[in-house]
Amino acid sequence: MKLVLYKGPGDALLPGLLVERGVVPIGTYLPAGLAGQAAMVWLIDHLDQVRAALDLAAERDEAMPHAQVRLGPPLPQPRKILNAIGNYWEHAQRDPKPLNMFLKNPDAVIGPGDTIHLPANTAPSSFMHEAELAVVIKGPAKSVARADWRSAVFGYTCIIDVTARGEGRRTWAPGSSMSWIGKSFDTFAPIGPCIVTADEIENPNDLHVQFWNDGQLRHNYNTDDMEHTVPEIVEFASGVMTLNSGDILSCGTNHEGLGFLQDGEQVEICIHGIGRMSLQVVDPLKREWERGVYMGQDSTHHEAVKRYRPNTILKPSSV
Repeated sequence: MKLVLYKGPGDALLPGLLVERGVVPIGTYLPAGLAGQAAMVWLIDHLDQVRAALDLAAERDEAMPHAQVRLGPPLPQPRKILNAIGNYWEHAQRDPKPLNMFLKNPDAVIGPGDTIHLPANTAPSSFMHEAELAVVIKGPAKSVARADWRSAVFGYTCIIDVTARGEGRRTWAPGSSMSWIGKSFDTFAPIGPCIVTADEIENPNDLHVQFWNDGQLRHNYNTDDMEHTVPEIVEFASGVMTLNSGDILSCGTNHEGLGFLQDGEQVEICIHGIGRMSLQVVDPLKREWERGVYMGQDSTHHEAVKRYRPNTILKPSSV
């Protein structure tokens, strides 16, 4: 089942089902007046109670054609976004890095068709895209054992961890050390297009992730390359703090294929089995960096997209 929030009258975000023929409104199956984050959290907590009715709705209720629907982020106001740092082998022979995570600003969330705004109040070495699998939590979940990880997972979605590097990653205080603040600028957490319920994904560590920038394939990897798998991430994060329904765990990225984001570009993320969405990039300062796959730090290799990859290669849908 694919759950979405779509824009209704007054830009209210209303709950729906994403099906092949369009979007099926499901607000009548929820308590009256629920919309936005509250509607999706209610579905996370009560899906078992309405699942049979929603399955019938997906088959029988009228659907709005895709072209007539504007989707919003499926979780527009999550309480927490926790991101794994790195977390991919990147096909290298080495010891695994310790699992670690950081908190990303939940107010940075945007959705399909929205615009990533590069900030004008910093002088970064670059802005970059990191296409990632996101785990949607069903809580409360605290100290979940690795063997019980499924009890805390409601479903999955796509996230782009937009990143400011260089000065954009610092606190701007004299003598300050590196921080993760450059992950949290407004609009730096695109999420969507939907939440796929966990029963639809047999193994989250066998998913094909792709990302295009103006039609150029950048990220193109499988989540089986994670150093620390989804069960480990759930165990780690829930051991630090209580995870609540609608919280998001972002699983890190394979840095092979990392590249710059610049003014006027159109980007698109796709995780097979979940969905795809595109966004625009705007920079008021019109800064420029070398186009193409990044050749510098973060374990990235210029030839990465030509090496081992999953067999299924899609084309960008809208560029």
